[in-house]
Amino acid sequence: MSQTGLSLVTLGLGWDPADRARWTRGRKRIDLNAAAMLFAGHQLVDVVYHEQLFSQDGAVRLLGDSTDGEGDGDDEIITVDLTRITPVVTAVVFLMTSYTGQTMDEVQNSYCRLVDGVTGEVFAHYVLKDPAHGFLAGELVRGEAGWQYREIATAIDAQHPVEAIQQLDQYLP
Repeated sequence: MSQTGLSLVTLGLGWDPADRARWTRGRKRIDLNAAAMLFAGHQLVDVVYHEQLFSQDGAVRLLGDSTDGEGDGDDEIITVDLTRITPVVTAVVFLMTSYTGQTMDEVQNSYCRLVDGVTGEVFAHYVLKDPAHGFLAGELVRGEAGWQYREIATAIDAQHPVEAIQQLDQYLP
């Protein structure tokens, strides 16, 4: 799946709280995290996630960090204004991780979606159901014709963005 001509993109991540009666690992909550990792070629230059809510240039923002999945709709939202992003950035990679250690198949109703911020069109939607701690949705790639979305849609073994860095090299343009 590819989407071209993008200028504003929103990533939404959602999940439901743990069903405490059936939870077997003793954890009382589920905390998924959304991250946008900014690369210049194959060099990581910035990360927006629960510990850093804004990119250095202010173009990428995490609008809060849900730690339990309570409520309807998207629990975490990242906005990306591609018209303001630093010129050195060539790719923005979207990563979801399970900070509290559950695998994605253990989390109820988990998903992520990408929305064109201009048209409101959902151009990618993923149900997170793999037996892994992370999910790599895809990347926004800067090209001669502007920004486009390139789908990756693969499970990844990472509970935190730092754990994913070395695994991402194969997907970068």
